[in-house]
Amino acid sequence: MTQLQKDRPWLIRTYAGHSTAKASNALYRANLAKGQTGLSVAFDLPTQTGYDSDHTLARGEVGKVGVPICHLGDMRNLFDQIPLEQMNTSMTINATAPWLLALYIAVAEEQGADVSKLQGTVQNDLIKEYLSRGTYVCPPKPSLKMIADVAEYCYENVPKWNPMNVCSYHLQEAGATPEQELAYALATAIAVLDELRPRVPAEDFPALCGRISFFVNAGIRFVTEMCKMRAFVDLWDEILQRRYGVEDPKFRRFRYGVQVNSLGLTEQQPENNVYRILIEMLAVTLSKRARARAVQLPAWNEALGLPRPWDQQWSMRMQQILAYETDLLEYGDLFDGNPVVDAKVEELKNGARAELANLESMGGAVASIEYMKSRLVESNAERLNRIERNETVVVGVNKWTEGEASPLQTEDGGIMVVDPAVEQEQIGRLNDWRKVRDKAAVSAALQALREAAQSGANVMEPSIAAAKAGVTTGEWAEEMRKAYGTYRGPTGVSGSVSNKTEGLEDLRAAVDAVSDRLGRRLKFLVGKPGLDGHSNGAEQIAFRARDCGMDISYEGIRLTPEEIVSAVQETNAHVIGLSILSGSHLPLVKDVMTRLTEAGLSDIPVIVGGIIPDEDAEQLRSMGVAKIYTPKNFELNLIMGDIVTLVDPKEIAAE
Repeated sequence: MTQLQKDRPWLIRTYAGHSTAKASNALYRANLAKGQTGLSVAFDLPTQTGYDSDHTLARGEVGKVGVPICHLGDMRNLFDQIPLEQMNTSMTINATAPWLLALYIAVAEEQGADVSKLQGTVQNDLIKEYLSRGTYVCPPKPSLKMIADVAEYCYENVPKWNPMNVCSYHLQEAGATPEQELAYALATAIAVLDELRPRVPAEDFPALCGRISFFVNAGIRFVTEMCKMRAFVDLWDEILQRRYGVEDPKFRRFRYGVQVNSLGLTEQQPENNVYRILIEMLAVTLSKRARARAVQLPAWNEALGLPRPWDQQWSMRMQQILAYETDLLEYGDLFDGNPVVDAKVEELKNGARAELANLESMGGAVASIEYMKSRLVESNAERLNRIERNETVVVGVNKWTEGEASPLQTEDGGIMVVDPAVEQEQIGRLNDWRKVRDKAAVSAALQALREAAQSGANVMEPSIAAAKAGVTTGEWAEEMRKAYGTYRGPTGVSGSVSNKTEGLEDLRAAVDAVSDRLGRRLKFLVGKPGLDGHSNGAEQIAFRARDCGMDISYEGIRLTPEEIVSAVQETNAHVIGLSILSGSHLPLVKDVMTRLTEAGLSDIPVIVGGIIPDEDAEQLRSMGVAKIYTPKNFELNLIMGDIVTLVDPKEIAAE
């Protein structure tokens, strides 16, 4: 076999950001020195959802899952001593993507960079936010308009920048099958391209199509995942040629970055996650025709909490060994002409085409959001059912559960913990920024931004001007809320009576018996306080509780503790379930428990689920929390049994 010219490695990234801009900058510069070749910025939840660090909803969330960026000064500190003209930066930001890109461009100009040479990506995919991640702000139609604003601006001013990253990553995290992931992501891309087509001259539209990139997920079934990527390549080429008439093959290339699956990382025997991550990486690197352009890997301990710099380094070394020590990049595609691969790719393409046709018949991606959300919740329920029934083997979870204690989990718990003082320090810096800025300039910039939004003009130019004037993230987002309104996405969980009774007969009988003793149907309220949009766990608990015959109340994400307690009063709930995966469980649960006591409702049992270290679990119990569940508690029927016991008058009397 003749060797070809060796390919260049993909961009090697780690998804990083925490605490403060200054601390994150130090982490970025250290990772670049270790051989990382691109940046991938994680923003905290207030930044992602358009709130300043001192907003009520930001309480407990500042700096937890990413870096807080409230204004130009924060962005300046984030990229201190990092020449942006030479960098390829991916920013995982969606609802506030126009604003964060405006701040990035303003900092680049301060550095003296030629903006036309900037390279990178803003994720900027709101449809998957409605379906899976939950960091949306505005309704779908104006959100599509803002995506198009960014794309149009970049096409004219920052031509090497990817203005939109169609993100199927979170679809798989929400339970999507490979066919659903293909179809829902491609339907999103079609919605965006349909929005963009009228914005540019027809002869320039193919080049704009060529700037749309994708961000995907690769799970543990790596043969299927590799075939899925080859199916993505074929289907994207097919859509661009047939639907949009793009004739130049270079504009039809499927360009994607990837973070491999975090959904399958286990809290039990977490050292096994190293092998899972490596195998998943192979799915997006082995096939040259469908190889990722950029790869970022989770760390072995992300099911436990925030990874430390060493943990991220370990994952980065995994990429470097594959790219530089092996001979993978010296050969052509390893799978071309393989009949097994070809058959699987065709099967996936046919399934995706059928689902795309279904979505098209409903009016496209935006019109189908509620349908897609319900399908994802159902698919995720099926995935969990297979694990519970041992039909899907997860090593260390439902098979071979006995093992040695991990020496990797050291005295610090094997994770990084963000200092609670970070939040107040960030608020202090924010207040200092507000004091010294030119208030007249801020007012004028906000007025110009408001006029652009209300008139339907492109918001990018006034956003950049606002960034330079000292406007904050919360102020920018508030103008968008005023102009376009806010939105509450579908939960995918129907409150109607369920007929899914297989294997639940005993639990349904227990719920019926307890409901009879209570004098009405057992009422279970599920709440997600704070800004955490990872709703999979809450949805699956509500879904199973409904199937067990409970009367459920689940209003979705992003509720304040005050709203949750009010809902408890209105629904007369018997038990409360709180789900928080962002690490802000201590302050948020404390707030809920305090408000319940003040309302005379302290007798209602509260259960909490999330990524909760043992030390924090003890604190939650001392607050009065009745039960605590982490990802290792994967058997939902056991949780349902606990709920029944907690509210059973007979059991309470026995105590």
